[in-house]
Amino acid sequence: MNIAVFFGGKSPEHEVSIITGQLIISELKKTEHSVVPVYVSKEGKWFSEDAMGKLDFFTDGTIEEKLKGFKECMLRHDPSGKKMVLVKQGIISKEIVIDLVFPAFHGMNGEDGTMQGVFELANVPYVGCGVAASAMTMDKVLTKKMYESEGIPTTKFIHFNAFDWKKDKDEAIKKAMALNLPLFVKPARLGSSIGIAKVKNENDLVQACEVALHYDSKVIVEESVENMVDITCAVMGNDEPVASLVQESVFNGEHFSFEAKYLEDGGAQLGNATDSIVIPARLADETTKQVRDMAIRVYRLFDCAGLARIDFLYDKAKEVFYVNEVNTMPGTLYHHLWKASGIEIGDLISKLISFAIEKHEEKNGITFTFKNDVLKFANSVKLKMGEK
Repeated sequence: MNIAVFFGGKSPEHEVSIITGQLIISELKKTEHSVVPVYVSKEGKWFSEDAMGKLDFFTDGTIEEKLKGFKECMLRHDPSGKKMVLVKQGIISKEIVIDLVFPAFHGMNGEDGTMQGVFELANVPYVGCGVAASAMTMDKVLTKKMYESEGIPTTKFIHFNAFDWKKDKDEAIKKAMALNLPLFVKPARLGSSIGIAKVKNENDLVQACEVALHYDSKVIVEESVENMVDITCAVMGNDEPVASLVQESVFNGEHFSFEAKYLEDGGAQLGNATDSIVIPARLADETTKQVRDMAIRVYRLFDCAGLARIDFLYDKAKEVFYVNEVNTMPGTLYHHLWKASGIEIGDLISKLISFAIEKHEEKNGITFTFKNDVLKFANSVKLKMGEK
């Protein structure tokens, strides 16, 4: 089976996606499957070269120069609707048949349902959540509104977009300051803690909002949880999802920053900064059970598939937790947490491929046609569209 691993993309999380993509490629090379690396540049161009299946290709700082020597790829429509065909352009074009896609995107233009839509139209099985789940969970505002509608505990928040900010900045600030300080300001559709700031006064709030609007046209401002423990639970499966152990992330500073997640000591989110990771989390047994059950409930609420990671904020003083974000493509698949839960990365990837095929077969079992006489009726009443 030809498995295409898509990674990179037009997103501030481009580099993190490369790391996840390379991990998946490395593991797939150990299997009987053929691996097709598909790198999406920061400009949105598609490339597929064997050299892109190794991390070294991306680590010497000359990616842009190297890309000038490669031809772009494009997607060709397959009349049978039963496979995805990549075409490498050139004097002599080359076609690559793709049997399954393993997306490794993080953030906008990849993890947000856009690429999932492409795979749906190509009718190719793909790993992970579908269009709706990917799009909704990418938007922190929509996610929290779903929580509220279902009575799921989450922190109080307000939101506004770039138009609101330009039209009446004072009103946006007034709404935010009506919440209890301190506050967190975040781009609504971005991850990896990029553009996030904790603010304790109005002046800092204004500056933080300006920064957030640099990365997204929608901003969310939410109350901070003091005495907070950052905990997370991964979930995997389709109709019968299972939860991993609960992880506690230890960090310095006001929040779990990009540096702490990916740079310091090899990165806690990459499973390397072991001093920053506690598995299982230091929670009471009953609280741990509640978190795992809630993770599965949230996973089902958004109709997730394949895998996802649900993040929580735990208030040690009040001994209550709040559901925070849903990540439909956890960095490096959060394989370290699954390993601690008893599932090695090779088995994890095999399971994800099986879930993708299962989901695809279920979708193709649905009837997409409906026999009717609506066009005959339209002709009989002689619709006069555009006629005077």
